[in-house]
Amino acid sequence: MTSFQAARRAEALAATFPPLLVAAQRVAATVLQGVHGRRRPGSGDAFWQFRPFVQGDLTSRIDWRQSAKSDRAYVREREWAAAQTVFLWRDASASMRWHSPLAQEEKRTRAELLLLALAALLHRGGERVQLLGVARPRQVSAAGSLEWLAELLAEGVAGEDNVLLSAPLPRHARVVLIGDFLAPLEEIKTVLTRLAGIPVTGHVLQVLDPAEMLLPYEGRVQFVGLEREGEMLVSRAEHLREAYQRRLRAQIDGLAELCAAAQMTVSVHRTSEPPQAALLGLYMALAGQ
Repeated sequence: MTSFQAARRAEALAATFPPLLVAAQRVAATVLQGVHGRRRPGSGDAFWQFRPFVQGDLTSRIDWRQSAKSDRAYVREREWAAAQTVFLWRDASASMRWHSPLAQEEKRTRAELLLLALAALLHRGGERVQLLGVARPRQVSAAGSLEWLAELLAEGVAGEDNVLLSAPLPRHARVVLIGDFLAPLEEIKTVLTRLAGIPVTGHVLQVLDPAEMLLPYEGRVQFVGLEREGEMLVSRAEHLREAYQRRLRAQIDGLAELCAAAQMTVSVHRTSEPPQAALLGLYMALAGQ
């Protein structure tokens, strides 16, 4: 898939979102006001609402014309309107370059599609995005820059774990991390502890092939590690299924615990499922922070 095709596909996926958001009013509101779009008071210019004057408010904030219409004093509030930057990362390790017959695309392809589609939605809300680990960071706020993001992803940049251990991030930044997160939990803990120390908030999306969830193999199977783990020949793969699924569940639960400790939310997405569901989950997670 070329970078142009990837960008077009991501835009097409994002374009399917408005009908879905009709059924999720809270998310629809974030589309109109940005992914952080809980309307709230701030330093913007746009009028938001009148609210009753409370103890602690400055009397200079009272809107006397509105207050004259009743027996209460009212304060005029403006809407917070500062655009924020969302920092995005997807795993580009060898384990992401795989898919089983149960899925039509590699985990990395799905991760990059979701990253680009999320960027397209953030653009619509007036937000900026930045890809973590780029030598010359560039905040992207124009829809046409999706092609630039797609080109960076196609080059394989910004996908190593050490990026998350060294990338400069501002305090209270919002980050989205997309990968399979099958590394040892201690390694993942090191990354999330570093992010929590900044601190940041955001979401972790674990992308897994359905075969990684089910281990559907029968009989004699040779398993080959994609990241130099070696090989293992099994005479009865079905005999491993129960123990394997327990271990995978422990990995998923362990990741959830690490994310909770780091003040980040987490979800799991199978590549055999429609990408719209994962994108909606990402959007709702960011909107709730």
